[in-house]
Amino acid sequence: MDITLYSAFWCPDCRIAKRFLERHKVAFNEIDIETTPGAAEEVVARTGKRAVPQLVINGEWFQPYRAGEGLLYDEIAERLGIVIP
Repeated sequence: MDITLYSAFWCPDCRIAKRFLERHKVAFNEIDIETTPGAAEEVVARTGKRAVPQLVINGEWFQPYRAGEGLLYDEIAERLGIVIP
């Protein structure tokens, strides 16, 4: 499975998403939109907004959080085949 997390150092939801992936030993590539040239523009081009975190799972873009709800643990787990006890 090819997984990329678009994030930013200042984003608390990004840190939560990263910890979730690491806790479940999911290998991923992280791209910081603040330090990677063109990354923020790529997020906007793909999603229509400059919102992080963004997960790209096998080429499919997915925003793993919802404003007011936080990280979508169940949806992320389902997409990645993670069993949450």
